[in-house]
Amino acid sequence: MENVITQSMNNLLRLLGLSSEEANSLDQWVIFGIIIGIALLADFVCKIVLLKIVKKLVTKTKATWDDIVFDEKVTTKLCHIVAPVLIYFLYPIAFPETSTLHYFILKITEVYLIAVVMRFFITFCTAIYIVYDQIEKYHDRPLKGLLQTVQVVIFFVGGILIFSVLFDKSPASLLAGLGASAAVLMLVFKDSIMGFVSGIQLSANNMLRPGDWITMPKYNADGVVIDVTLNTVKVRNWDNTITTIPPYALVSDSFQNWRGMHESGGRRVKRSINIDMNSVKFCTPEMLEKFRKIALLKDYIEETEGKLKAYNQECGVDDSVLVNGQRQTNLGVFRAYLERYLRSLSAVNQEMHLMVRHLQPTEKGIPMELYFFSISKVWVEYETLQADVMDHVLAVISEFDLAVFQNPTGADFRSIKK
Repeated sequence: MENVITQSMNNLLRLLGLSSEEANSLDQWVIFGIIIGIALLADFVCKIVLLKIVKKLVTKTKATWDDIVFDEKVTTKLCHIVAPVLIYFLYPIAFPETSTLHYFILKITEVYLIAVVMRFFITFCTAIYIVYDQIEKYHDRPLKGLLQTVQVVIFFVGGILIFSVLFDKSPASLLAGLGASAAVLMLVFKDSIMGFVSGIQLSANNMLRPGDWITMPKYNADGVVIDVTLNTVKVRNWDNTITTIPPYALVSDSFQNWRGMHESGGRRVKRSINIDMNSVKFCTPEMLEKFRKIALLKDYIEETEGKLKAYNQECGVDDSVLVNGQRQTNLGVFRAYLERYLRSLSAVNQEMHLMVRHLQPTEKGIPMELYFFSISKVWVEYETLQADVMDHVLAVISEFDLAVFQNPTGADFRSIKK
């Protein structure tokens, strides 16, 4: 059949005025050019027809995933496979198997067909990734690393097939040869292999998601994870700098993930203030009368005084000596006031731990710690709340005849000199 078509083209060229020598040298190339034209025309028609059909079918469905999977880019890449397939099956008409050009065009067509198929699968996998990334269940999973792994596998398989075509070697023999150099390949692709394994561990153990706030002092990372890929984890720090961390470092080293705080009912506030121990003393009747006028303490003072007086009377305590029996101190009353003050704030989570406690006394006084949880986990609102609380503590402490301890300053030394 090939000879019939070639002879017919040769006769047609002669009818057009070419000599026998010119017709003999051009007939195969003209047929090959027609084959190329048919392939390109088929590619063009396929894109127009297939795109219209797919677009109509996609618009009729209510689902959104098919809009992405059957996107114009994916469909176009699929249509590009038609041209090399037609050339592969039709080019023997122009060049018989015995000719040198047959072997050359065969190799070029097969390589091009493999490359086009690779491009289609890469685009298709990217579309699948976009679909799953938009699903809330999978949105916070490191799917990008998995996508890059699949792309690397596609490139690797495609590369093996292309080399097998160019060098007339079986893909199995090439893989066997690569097995002998596995150590070299593992060294070259060490980061990618470790990143792939680490990505699986991070995803399987739910250790890290895009959007998580993490801190990792070793890499100066303190911010939100914005991207998780095969070889890197990108963290946007609070100063808007970007820190890049290898995924395997997050598995082998320790890092702090604040996701639990965001998912909980509040963000912890843990602040302390040093009290001068010399200012701590028993409460006198005058001090207790003064404290009764404080709205938050009125019930506490009366209830506590009633219990202490009943105990002292029962034990026959001599009230003329302050050391005898049980008595309230200004520091104890102040601690009770702060606890009631925190419970009166709407921005404080009342269902989580809330306490005012003493820490170990030091040479700088006795630290009194406020331990509670803010309902708001937003950074600015959280900082504002604890700043307002500490402002109130510093302003009200003198009302309880207590003093804050701080190291002497230049003003203190100048007052002593005067």
